[in-house]
Amino acid sequence: MVEAGRQMQALGLVSPMGGSMSVREADRIYITKKGAHMGDLKDDDILELPSDGSTLMAGTAAADLPAHIAIYKDTSFNAVVHATPPYALALSLAMENKIMPQDTEGLNTLRSIPVVRTRDRGNMEELGKVLPPIYKSGYNVSIVKEFGSYAVGDNLFSALEGTFCLERSCKIISVNKMMATPEPRREHPKERRSAIPPGIGVMDRDRNFKRGFNR
Repeated sequence: MVEAGRQMQALGLVSPMGGSMSVREADRIYITKKGAHMGDLKDDDILELPSDGSTLMAGTAAADLPAHIAIYKDTSFNAVVHATPPYALALSLAMENKIMPQDTEGLNTLRSIPVVRTRDRGNMEELGKVLPPIYKSGYNVSIVKEFGSYAVGDNLFSALEGTFCLERSCKIISVNKMMATPEPRREHPKERRSAIPPGIGVMDRDRNFKRGFNR
């Protein structure tokens, strides 16, 4: 967990005081404390809890403990990584239901990225209800608008790999949007005004000219 946290920070996947991670072993959960610095985890930053969270120490665990517990209860995954990847967060604000990767690795690894919005921001109980069905349906990464990503795996490093793939795919999409140049606006050529009044054609002018000459 210490090494995974260090990599999260080094890869820019989490803000200094954001994110959380947990591992399940049998009927126990190891989860980071509330406010723990992912890039500099110490032994006392990691709590050992019953898998149902029924202990007084649960109050000092990461605020999203209910989401971790719900995922373990309804799936067979053994690790959960919650990160705050900036490109994924920014892109999720513009998407309604999912993000489609444009790179081959993202398509092969993630297929698509479900985008989740909770009705009550910061309601971890609600988060624990909306996330498990996503992972039960075959996804291993999702992004919660205004909150961050959740990746699951058989171990921490497979979940971390999914988080990195998510951010990489979202960065490619974002950079591609920034580099795309709009088609140049075609301006209509300015109409040239004729020196001849519109009611007089070339033949008329020639005829008038000859009349005047004959006089």
